Amino acid sequence: MPAKVIIGLQWGDEGKGKISYLLSRNADCVVRFQGGANAGHTVVLSDRKLKFNMLPAGSAAGAKPCIASGVVLDPAEVIEEVDLLRSIGIEPDLMISGAANVVLKLHKKLDGMIEELRGGKAVGTTRRGIGPTYSDKALRTGIRVEDLLNERILREKIEILERVHGIKIEELDELVKVGKIIGKYVGDVEIYLNDLLDSGAEVIFEGAQGTLLDIDHGTYPYVTSSNTIAGAACTGCGVGPTRIDEVIGVMKAYSTRVGTGVFPTELHGDLADRIREIGGEYGTTTGRPRRVGWLDIPLLRYAVKISNVSWIAMTKLDVLTGLKKLKICKEYVVDDEVIEIAHPSVKRLERVKPNYIEVDGWDIDQEDWRKLVERGWEAFPSEAKSYVELVEKLLGIPIKLVSVGPEAGMEVWR
Repeated sequence: MPAKVIIGLQWGDEGKGKISYLLSRNADCVVRFQGGANAGHTVVLSDRKLKFNMLPAGSAAGAKPCIASGVVLDPAEVIEEVDLLRSIGIEPDLMISGAANVVLKLHKKLDGMIEELRGGKAVGTTRRGIGPTYSDKALRTGIRVEDLLNERILREKIEILERVHGIKIEELDELVKVGKIIGKYVGDVEIYLNDLLDSGAEVIFEGAQGTLLDIDHGTYPYVTSSNTIAGAACTGCGVGPTRIDEVIGVMKAYSTRVGTGVFPTELHGDLADRIREIGGEYGTTTGRPRRVGWLDIPLLRYAVKISNVSWIAMTKLDVLTGLKKLKICKEYVVDDEVIEIAHPSVKRLERVKPNYIEVDGWDIDQEDWRKLVERGWEAFPSEAKSYVELVEKLLGIPIKLVSVGPEAGMEVWR
């Protein structure tokens, strides 16, 4: 019954797509359990870069893809990504929960309207309609995937949504057409996953966004519209918590976030520009430049704790190559109080002062990382190994995998 949950430990964009792909190579099934097309998971193969917004990125490894009821579904994205898998020779045996709610053009319009109304307090939404779709779900006025398969019910639900929002919805014919295309994929994902685990199969639960963007446990209101911590895999899929065997936390070797919101270790100027350019820190979904900063241990300790992380995969260690000195925020100070583990309360984080540890950097040619990967962890520069070992010590959680490039194969196990 090996069930493994993959989550981001920061503000998203940690490289979960690559880690899911690697772990899904030996899995029977990989499932998305929350969020929607606001996710941007990338898998880089030797000859292709694959970008996923709806399907789990681990499906590129051949594992059966599932989309559970905790997800809000953008049907057009699903159809496009099914074709993407076909382009690499995979005929996806996709299963979509009939209970997943559907993102409409209405929701994308509302997303933009609401963001504009916030004015200077905009939260940086991707405008993919995620929040409004979850809102309709909570209001019990949402349209589910199963509704796309019954035109009468679909028409009735659209009429209700029109009355609720006071906006005409001109999508009935399009949604009926979409229902006919994806109808063959609709099934009881929740029952299927439980039966699969009963049989001893391996299931990867691929989380989206990151812990600090969790709607309940993140830097609210600058968060996403779903729960992103490990427990969401259970509620989003109808799987009991005692079934989960491992929780893998994915983190970068530094910090990034997109859009507005508190960022205690943020960097500016030439150093920030350098890390952003070398790391390719631009959103997969939106193309927006990401803000960058030093590693933040107090918030990472919080993320590790609330998801009871088993082990960590660290990505983008190579991006820090060439910097003579690196900093790690080991704790905060606020009102003469030392904080080693920080709750992401925005009001408090806005007042903290990071206390840094400074360590030596390393300098090798970027091309040399491939040779070092072939030789294994012990061949890595001593300063790079010391950096990883220090982070591991500060967090008290083993870092078992270290990635030094976007391509699958550019990683080592420790």
